[in-house]
Amino acid sequence: MTFLLTSQNITGYLVKQKFCTQEEQDLSQIELKTAKNFNLLLSLKDGRKILVKQERHNQDGETVGEFVNEWRIQEFLQLFAELNYIRSLISKVLHFDAAHSIIVFNYLIHYFDLADFYARKNIFSVEIAASIGTVIATIHRATIDRHKYRDFFSQSAENAPIDKTHKLNRGLERISPEIFGRVPGDALKFFALYQRYDSLGKAVAELTTTFEPCCLTHNDLKLNNILLHNDWEHAISKSEQPSHSIIRLIDWERSGWGDPAFDLGMLIASYLQIWLSSLVVSKSINIEESLRLAITPLDQLQPSIAALTQAYFDNFPEIVERRPYFLKRVVQFSGLALIHQIQAMIQYQKSFGNTGICMLQVAKTLLCRPEQSIPTVFGVTESELLASVIPLPK
Repeated sequence: MTFLLTSQNITGYLVKQKFCTQEEQDLSQIELKTAKNFNLLLSLKDGRKILVKQERHNQDGETVGEFVNEWRIQEFLQLFAELNYIRSLISKVLHFDAAHSIIVFNYLIHYFDLADFYARKNIFSVEIAASIGTVIATIHRATIDRHKYRDFFSQSAENAPIDKTHKLNRGLERISPEIFGRVPGDALKFFALYQRYDSLGKAVAELTTTFEPCCLTHNDLKLNNILLHNDWEHAISKSEQPSHSIIRLIDWERSGWGDPAFDLGMLIASYLQIWLSSLVVSKSINIEESLRLAITPLDQLQPSIAALTQAYFDNFPEIVERRPYFLKRVVQFSGLALIHQIQAMIQYQKSFGNTGICMLQVAKTLLCRPEQSIPTVFGVTESELLASVIPLPK
């Protein structure tokens, strides 16, 4: 019989796993956290907070098994002690129960959700963005082209080869008649528009076939998977190096051996979505006007996107020498990430309105005209972005 966590049995489960005592069980506070998984946050008497997550089960009592990847990252860092310095950049897993698809984290009480911070404050500090770029570059650079690391991720937890096929074009490779029974009529506009642009399909196909795994990647780098330290301003203002990173990357459920351009591109798309989700849309306003009238204009985000990317190159300059067209691919992956976001909107919100049409238009430009899109996305030219890696001619 499938064991399902509830607010009533969670403390008993943790007592059994020796995370708290019988006495603490009666004094703990339990909070349900809204998420795709079943998440419970427990506040214990001694000030500790523990986040317990269980994957959703289908009608057959089965789960996808995403928490396996999260646990594999912990095993990876335990096995390769030379990467110990990366531990402070990611979330820490306390316990993994594969049989019941339960994972327990030490809740980071001094950090908060970056996406929520941006939404509430509408402040886009270039220092925060640069810190994110530094963290991502540190992880990519530490693991690139290391065969023993690659071999670790080439095997599943049961030592069986894993599927290396990256579903970058998921749901796009062939649109069949069955689509009419799965999405509402309004959402069919997306598939009609996608098929209308032959160059868009070709760009997605080319990006998929040239996907080049070479380092550890997060593969789901959205702003809500990034935590910011609540004392970040003080840490940044200090002249010396802070004792802790102001950034933590969480939710490594899709992580693995991947293409670093995908991580950076997905994150930039997350910034672009702040702009695109604030558009003023109406049937009486054309797309160009909607983009211009955004509540959060693109030029307000460009300095952060540029700072993020420059910090990445400053801390990982070798990637440009290894891949001269790296920035172009990053821009294209940003466009692909926007298309994935549209697909998520169709799947969960069952809609594809004017905002979605604007997102698709931007995605098409990023995928099909990446070089021309660089000044628009970053607010500076490619040579200016790469100045620290490839000095400007005198």
